[in-house]
Parts: sequence; structure tokens; C-alpha cells
Amino acid sequence: MTNISKTAQKKAKSLLIDGWEVVIGIEIHTQLATNSKIFSGSSTTFGQDPNTQASLVDLAMPGVLPVLNKEVVDLAIRFGLGIDAYIDKASVFARKNYFYPDSPKGYQISQMDNPIVGLGHIDIQLEDGSIKRIGVTRAHLEEDAGKSIHDLFEGMSGIDLNRAGTPLLEIVSEPDMRSVEEALAYIKSIHTLVRWLGISDGNMAEGSFRCDCNVSLRRPSNEFGTRCELKNLNSFRFIEQAINVEIERQMEILEDGGKIDQETRLFDPVKMETRSMRSKEEANDYRYFPDPDLLPVIISDAQIEAARATLPELPTTRRERFVADFAVTEYDAHVLTLSREMADFYEAVVTASGGAAQGKVAANWVMGEFSGALNKASLDLAESPVSAEQLGGMIARIVDNTISGKIAKQVFGFMWDEGKSADAIISEKGLKQETDTGAIEAIIKDVLAANEKMVEEFKAGKEKAFNGLVGQVMKASKGKANPAQVNDLMKKLIR
Repeated sequence: MTNISKTAQKKAKSLLIDGWEVVIGIEIHTQLATNSKIFSGSSTTFGQDPNTQASLVDLAMPGVLPVLNKEVVDLAIRFGLGIDAYIDKASVFARKNYFYPDSPKGYQISQMDNPIVGLGHIDIQLEDGSIKRIGVTRAHLEEDAGKSIHDLFEGMSGIDLNRAGTPLLEIVSEPDMRSVEEALAYIKSIHTLVRWLGISDGNMAEGSFRCDCNVSLRRPSNEFGTRCELKNLNSFRFIEQAINVEIERQMEILEDGGKIDQETRLFDPVKMETRSMRSKEEANDYRYFPDPDLLPVIISDAQIEAARATLPELPTTRRERFVADFAVTEYDAHVLTLSREMADFYEAVVTASGGAAQGKVAANWVMGEFSGALNKASLDLAESPVSAEQLGGMIARIVDNTISGKIAKQVFGFMWDEGKSADAIISEKGLKQETDTGAIEAIIKDVLAANEKMVEEFKAGKEKAFNGLVGQVMKASKGKANPAQVNDLMKKLIR
């Protein structure tokens, strides 16, 4: 990844809460965007009838053998390159032994000692504009378990094995986060990256992206405290609430002289509490050993370079380019690169509006009026009735003074409703800006004659009176008068 932008190299704050420092590490499970599972040919399509996408391999029937899906390896390599990480050219699959009803084998195929992706990092941007680098310890491949369903049958639970064997990439951070804000910024950055790279759809509602948050407290400069793991959080709002609740719980215990037990806890968003699920296991509790049915994964330099050649421009690099080429703020660049689709859309708007010189005005329209219209209509970017080329074409008409910024909002509204170009709307609706000096002068003279008191107030030094006169002219011209011309001509005529 590129170096952190020099203008943003501020040290992120380490926040203390009543003298306690929060330490947070995150484990993210993201479902990889493959059509079939990691060790079988079963489909990964979401929302199918229970147990219709589970093969003999997924059901752990005797005599069946897992076969590794090559695509999951390529997607993991892409992620590793995206966080500037070490790629292990000889990674190993292991059996992680534990019993759950929705795990037919009684173990999970995962990676322990030799994960495919080693040490890397990602830079997060905080609300104050500061940048902090968060270390990524590892990212390893593993299979998902099935799903236990408790609310369909009275007195019984059902097991749906459609998810069993779904390919996951587990991304494990260093315990580098010191606030809820940093944790959220990190998770959102990873969420953006996996979608940007095309390795996952990141759909949190469907379980494609979920988080385990390890939270502990310590006095500054002391050793890390005992951590508790908040399990299976699948919305940014729940993540924020759960961490805040857990911080408060641990703080109360420690302030009363108590001791934190290392455990896995579940968050209840209704009661706004975390509750114990089980004592937290260590690696040796799972009795890891290499899976005898799977050979080591050998990755060649050619395979890594082939993946590198297909990488898109990464979010950090693109943000820096937007700031440098389009004269937008770092905040603007951050918002415009929250998704690859939005970044592509913005660049297309800039091109259609006349080029880099219109970068800032294009950013204002994309983040403002355009995004507001999408939100109001509950539409995704791909569903927008106004294309990037149409929006850029409208901005070009602002730049060449065909329309004013105020008229542009009317034009945009018609474009949104009718799907036509700005030029067509301006022509059909008669919205072209009035730039004829004689016509504007005539309107100004009428306004001055009808508002002698405001004229005298302006001459006496009241600037608000001048603004009021300008407003009257704009109203009389139905917003079509060029505002800059109105200002210049008004001052000349008043003198």
C-alpha cells in the first residue's frame, strides 16, 4: 500500500475513560465471493431452502474427501496484497476440533500455524482527520459451520447445513485500537476493502461479514488486561453498542476490585447487555493438527504476480490522487472512496463536467444533492436515474454560466424525475441563465426604484440591505439572472 498522506500524518488520540485505557482487537469473518464451497462443489447461493445446498462432503459422510477450491486461494492472495501483507507460499490446513450440532464433522477445517496471509496493515481515518495504522496479524482460510434454528419448532431445534463449508477468510487484527471510534473505523475500512477488491459482497445482513471484538481494560502503560470476546456482531450499530456496554461492565467490576474472567460473551441489543456464553478457549483446547486429507497449499511467485496484476487502484492510493488531482479535501476523498462504485462514479462525473478543474464542484454535487436524492429514494448507486455523464453534463452548464447553481437544483430535479440530459431540460423548461447586461440592468433599475429605503440603508453601510436588493433582483428574474453580473451591475448603478 502507499505511504500515509503527509498532510494527514497526525497522531491518533489514545483516549482514557476514568483513567482506564481500552484495548481492542478484532476478528472478522468475511465470506469469499465464490459460486461453490471451499471443499465441495455445493452452491453458496444465499436464501435457499434448508439443507438443499449440502453435499456428501458438507454432511461429513464416511469415505468422502475434501477438495480445495482454487478460487478461494486467489481471493485470499488478493486480500493479502491489498493490506501489503506477507503471503505464505506453503500454507497448511488444520483440523480445529470442537463439537457443535451444526458442524457435522466434529471439527472445522481451518489454518493455525501457517496461515496463507501473514503480517500486514491497514490505515484508518478518524473523525478528526487523523490517520492511524492498524496491524493485521494474519488472515486465514477456513470453512463455515451450519446454522442452528431454534424458533421454528416447538421444543426442538432445526439444523440447516446450507452454510456448512462456505469459504471464509478470517482476518485477525493486532490489539491496536484504543477506542470504539478506532474499532469502527478499522472494521469499516476492512469492509470497504473486501468489497473494493471484489473478494466478498460484505453483506452483513446475510452473514457475509461478521465480527468478534476482543475488549479489555488496563491502566496506561500496564500489561494488557484480561480480554472478553464479543461474538458474531453483524451490524456497525451493534458493534458500537456492544463495545460500549462491555467497557462499562468491565470498568464497574475493576473499580469494585473484582477480576475479569476470560470468556466469550453475546450482546443482547434489546436489554443492552452482554452475557456469558462460555469460557474463552485457547488454541490448545482445540487440539489443532494438520488435516491428513489436504496437502499443503503451495503458491508460486507467478500466481502472486497474476493476482497483483488484477488489483484495482486501492482506496488509500485513490484518496491521495483525488486530493492531489481534483483539489478536494481529505474528508471529501474519504467519503468518495467509501465504495469503489462511488469512486468510479465520481471520476466519471469529473470527466463529463470538463476535467480535473471541476473536481471540487463535482465532489460537492456527488456528496450533496445526488447522494441526498439516492438516500431519499432508498436507491443504490446502480439504480440512479441520473448517470455520471448526465450529472457531469449539468455541472458543465454551471461552469460555462448557462445556468446558475440555484437553477441547477431545479434542473437536477427534472433530470431525476424525467431521465433527460441537462441540455434537454434547460431547453424544454426555458431555464437558461440570463446574461444579457441590458436585460439585467432593466430589472435592477426597477428593483432600486421600488426599494429606495433599502438603497439608502446600503449607502449608510448596511451590507444586509445590499443582499436584500440582490435577492429582489433574483426573484424578479425568476432566478435566471447571473448572480455575479447582478452584484457588479448593482454596485455600479447605486453609485
